[in-house]
Amino acid sequence: MIYLDNAATTRTKPQAVIDAVVQAMQTMGNSGRGAHDDALSASRIIYDTRVKLAALFGCDAPERVIFTSNSTEALNIAISGLFSPEDHVISTDCEHNSVLRPLYRHGNVSFVPADAQGQLDYSEFGKLLRPNTQAVVCTHASNLTGDLLDLERISAFCRENGLLFVVDASQTAGVIPIDMTQLGIDVLCFTGHKSLMGPQGTGGLCIAKGVELRPFKVGGTGVQTYAQEQPAEYPTRLEAGTLNSHGIAGLNAALNYINAIGMDTIRQKEIALAKRFYELVTGIDGVTVYGDFSSWDRAAIVTLNIRDLDSAQVSDYLSEYFGIATRPGGHCAPRLHQALGTVERGAVRFSFGWHNTEYDVDMAVRAIAEVARP
Repeated sequence: MIYLDNAATTRTKPQAVIDAVVQAMQTMGNSGRGAHDDALSASRIIYDTRVKLAALFGCDAPERVIFTSNSTEALNIAISGLFSPEDHVISTDCEHNSVLRPLYRHGNVSFVPADAQGQLDYSEFGKLLRPNTQAVVCTHASNLTGDLLDLERISAFCRENGLLFVVDASQTAGVIPIDMTQLGIDVLCFTGHKSLMGPQGTGGLCIAKGVELRPFKVGGTGVQTYAQEQPAEYPTRLEAGTLNSHGIAGLNAALNYINAIGMDTIRQKEIALAKRFYELVTGIDGVTVYGDFSSWDRAAIVTLNIRDLDSAQVSDYLSEYFGIATRPGGHCAPRLHQALGTVERGAVRFSFGWHNTEYDVDMAVRAIAEVARP
């Protein structure tokens, strides 16, 4: 199989990640729930992973790195924990449902519109301000087009207006540098199974000092057992229940792998593959590519349609006849599909990872050329 669905999850994990998970399942107990060796080994790997993630994202302190099962859970924790019903929030049309649905449930939200090319007019942010506006919640990169949002510009807007800044880094964590302090990000939400190359079931949020969230769930923490309320201290405030220490051990190994190779090296390869693919497929008659490719400061995603074919039909054909795995449909990005005019047939996403090759690109281009023949 030629796997080009890395924006959903990286399928080919480093061997060190697999080994770390297996070893953890053989040696680790429940972190924080005992003083025996198996519990202590879990506690050590969890703390070490917090340290590495804090360093990676420019988070103030390791204890302000909170583990979750994925970025969707992290975003739900952030949105429900920060805002009250009377608080107004600004977001954008570029968002994934992991942002949209928690905000819809919150109810008091306005969206910066995207144009027919999927681009934002940043002057629109100011037009949406209200006296009760509390925050901007937005993605770092569109999972549909791969376009980056201008976090520096949005951060400046937040600072000028005293707003919190919450960022969904699902598509960028592990492959594009993010420094919360430099970018003025108050809460950064991430997942472990995409560019961080960790196991599914891992993710988290990093919280800047001075930012306080109400607990999303309450329960066992292994500390302050006789208190009726969830402990106020981070990370236990937001980590009720048994952590996925086996998955976190795998994430720890993935961070070691990324640090050893270098994020820039990984990014340069992925972008080179995406650029090669883009330049070749745009020369095929009948192919429409979505997004802004005037700059390669973007995620390694190329999303397209072929003539008037339904995206699911194209993706199924690529899989069945060429062994190429892609992602068709709506990509959980309904507002951006409305802007692009692709609601009815969706779009086919090709997303490139560290373990892909030029051969994968060339085979995918040949397959698209075959599908696009009149």
